[in-house]
Amino acid sequence: MRKAPNFNRLAGAYRWMERLTFGPWLSRCRFAFLDELRASRNALVIGDGDGRFTARLLKENPSVLVDALDSSRNMLRALLDNAGIRSSRIRVHLADARLWKPQVLALDLIATHFFLDCLTTKEVAALAKRLRVSARPDTRWVVSEFAIPKGWFGWLVARPLITALYFAFFLLTGLSVFRLPNHRKALNEAGFALAQQRTWLGGLLVSELWKVRPPAQDAQP
Repeated sequence: MRKAPNFNRLAGAYRWMERLTFGPWLSRCRFAFLDELRASRNALVIGDGDGRFTARLLKENPSVLVDALDSSRNMLRALLDNAGIRSSRIRVHLADARLWKPQVLALDLIATHFFLDCLTTKEVAALAKRLRVSARPDTRWVVSEFAIPKGWFGWLVARPLITALYFAFFLLTGLSVFRLPNHRKALNEAGFALAQQRTWLGGLLVSELWKVRPPAQDAQP
């Protein structure tokens, strides 16, 4: 297994790097479906960076308990700091998501914001299959990701930009993935179905809400 990237050095500057490059747009992706998550009680948040999504989720849902998973100790510290007085409802897990097994067997919310793009399609598929075992029939999975839309904008703008971002994170963290995974195929084959989708910046950014597919329904391509 390839070595996990090291995001420790970015923890303090993560928010400002994001604002300088994409302004408010990544945050809009993260928070796109918050209104849909108010009934969640057991949430797993993977790779939330400095924890802005986790902090908002805890603030707007006073009953939710969060398991926060990250391979960066510094990012987890920043996540707890951002949660403030609500951090008592967070259990942190310092681990590689590719190896970690959920301890909660009744997850009703999974959140991966700009995390799946650190994995290969095969790794996303393996993660989704493991999480499906711990999911309930009403579990929701929110995903925020970069995407390469069809057409000239995808070829001339999105693809070069995403290539540059991967190269920058290779230099800063050692990330050894250089292309977006096919996370939709991986989640679909693991038993999840895409319920809602919103896009920004011409399709460069996408936020998705996935639900558990009833066992009787066959996976769609």
